[in-house]
Amino acid sequence: MPDTRPPELSLPELATGEAGEIVGLRDAGLEIGGELHATLAQRLLELGFVPGEKLTVIGRIWPGGDPLAVQLGRSRFALRRREAEAIRVRRLAP
Repeated sequence: MPDTRPPELSLPELATGEAGEIVGLRDAGLEIGGELHATLAQRLLELGFVPGEKLTVIGRIWPGGDPLAVQLGRSRFALRRREAEAIRVRRLAP
């Protein structure tokens, strides 16, 4: 049976106003969940960027889009590009 879920992307690939569901974190090319937990990924996990949570991109600084502002639950975060790229999401239907 084919996988009909939307493809996985990095958080900066979502447009302003788009929502996504976190599916995982990456740091320094390593998938999080194994024995190695990198500092950046651990920090993001501690802030609440955990698989299954939904977030919305609420703004970008122009030009360059860095930092990226996101709403996660009732909290808002400004993430640098490196931080945002570590967050893997699936786009949610509007």
